[in-house]
Amino acid sequence: MHPMSAAPAAIAHSSSQELVLSGAWTARGIGAIAPQLDAISAPAGQELRVDGARIEALDTAGAWVLQKLLQRLRGDGNALRLHGLRPEFARLLEAIEQQMADQERPLAASAIAPPSALEAVGRSTQAALEQGFALLSFVGECALALGGCIAHPARVRWRPILYNIRSAGFDALPIVGLLSFLLGVVVAYQGADQLRQYGANIFVADLIGLSMLREFAPLITAIIVAGRSGSAYAAQIGTMAVTEEIDAMRTLGIAPLDVLVLPKILALLIALPLLTVFADVLGVFGGMLMARAQLGVGFGDFLDRFVKAVSVTAYLIGVGKAPVFAAIIAVVGCFQGFRTRGGADSVGRQTTRAVVQSIFLVIVADALFSVAFSALDL
Repeated sequence: MHPMSAAPAAIAHSSSQELVLSGAWTARGIGAIAPQLDAISAPAGQELRVDGARIEALDTAGAWVLQKLLQRLRGDGNALRLHGLRPEFARLLEAIEQQMADQERPLAASAIAPPSALEAVGRSTQAALEQGFALLSFVGECALALGGCIAHPARVRWRPILYNIRSAGFDALPIVGLLSFLLGVVVAYQGADQLRQYGANIFVADLIGLSMLREFAPLITAIIVAGRSGSAYAAQIGTMAVTEEIDAMRTLGIAPLDVLVLPKILALLIALPLLTVFADVLGVFGGMLMARAQLGVGFGDFLDRFVKAVSVTAYLIGVGKAPVFAAIIAVVGCFQGFRTRGGADSVGRQTTRAVVQSIFLVIVADALFSVAFSALDL
């Protein structure tokens, strides 16, 4: 008989020791017996027989209600014997019983053992290597996209490039200038006492010129831009990845690298060297002010010594580092943005990684530059 035409579920006592179940024990049919279920009971300590031969239909909801009834009767101390149930109904009832037992089984307190120290190191190493290979792959894709733009200049998007030059370069002038000026003041102040002891006040120009132009100005500028623009790149692309805008661009046949990555890289390659020159000027100016205040070295004397102490090579070394730092910041920021998965928490996590990794790689690149220039006697 079709379940829709079967009679509603029913429970009857054929005797004090036997229950007779009949009708359709389905989600639609068990509504009629809901008031009777709590009233059914049997004397404790007896054997109770349950006849299921007249059950015409049984689904998951009915099997769940029937199994809860049988468990309650067993809990009263009765021995139950269910008979007459169709084989397919019996299998469904057993599956429900197993599922209920699994839900009630308490979880072991130490079901999952914490990883050992060696395993944790191995997993961290594997994750770092996988991310390193992914970064190298991303660099290769950016190089191919850049080569395509060079071969077809019409593909270059000048408006996004100019916008990124303004946001990453011009808008960063105040903070870069202020920190560079203060750094020049600090370097001159720290060196003033030592130079005064030996009567070498004029050599403050050598200290300020070489330290600011070769090392401090390009490094502090790159760190500021990494925290300011690198994080913005990761957050922008990460948000687009979460909202599936990047997938929509690919669907429309627009290459995300051409639109989102290359303009940022080209803009930063232009803006960061200019910011470095600006930082050079402000840093030296701060050192000049402190040299005059602490050591009595006038502006004219400072500039005369500065020109003799600092060669064009030292200046070009500092400016030449800037494009490398710019490429590192832009590539790492965009790379971490594309690796965003999930929701807003992933955007924040990838933004943090972009800043940390870009600053780390900038410092590593600066150290490698120092080793190379020392080997080349520059």
